[in-house]
Amino acid sequence: MGTWRNGRRAGFRSQFPHGIGGSSPLVPTSTELMDKIPEILFEDKDTLVINKPAGLVVHSDGRTKEPSVAEWFINKYPESKNVGEPIELKSGEKIERWGVVHRIDRETSGVLLLAKTEEGFNNLKEQFKNREIEKIYHAFLYGKLKEDHGTINLPIARSTSDFRKWSAERGARGEKREAVTYFQVLKRGDAWTFVEAKPKTGRTHQLRVHFKALHTPVVCDSLYAKGKEPILGFKRLALHARQITFTDTSGQKQTVEAPYPADFENAIKALK
Repeated sequence: MGTWRNGRRAGFRSQFPHGIGGSSPLVPTSTELMDKIPEILFEDKDTLVINKPAGLVVHSDGRTKEPSVAEWFINKYPESKNVGEPIELKSGEKIERWGVVHRIDRETSGVLLLAKTEEGFNNLKEQFKNREIEKIYHAFLYGKLKEDHGTINLPIARSTSDFRKWSAERGARGEKREAVTYFQVLKRGDAWTFVEAKPKTGRTHQLRVHFKALHTPVVCDSLYAKGKEPILGFKRLALHARQITFTDTSGQKQTVEAPYPADFENAIKALK
């Protein structure tokens, strides 16, 4: 089993519930990507793990033209042009998702798995399907979580108030899908909680929706904490995909950790 921090192999240690860092300068595909170049944290012949910066979308939605992880990936690995599954819009337009196996939100920073080969893609896809991949997130929340640790077991469905939103509260519409999140409080302040979260399921906006249901939404969440003042210096969603554990195509378990971006580093320093 390998554990990777700052792009280097590190000694193994348990990361949950108390786990709380590489970098490879890359040539941008456009001037717009200059401030949003992913760092490579781990790489083998089939798999790539990057540290996605906040503000960079994983793949196009077909409505807007902007830089994406998929665009960066195919420019760096043109031999992987047939890896991944495109999605087809109602208009019939196909959106290519080169290398993409899973997604994190645009404003979320941190670890993201990509597949360089069809073997790597199928290997990761099967692990996600069987919920064998472990993901750990760190987040700053508004308010105080009452419990030091616990399990949020609340199904998620569409919100009735906004087509972009999901809900784990009363009044949600449509099919309710199972959603489970484990959490551990790392630190509390007068008006905030620093938390580690481990989603068992992978629903859209799951952590954001679950913490809103507990009346402690993620700091600077423009959808689920609308109208709340930014705190702790954040100007974007205060959510970081800290670590991921998966099995590579050789059967070895790999644990990869993403260093904090500057806004998380500054917020954490301010707590001390």
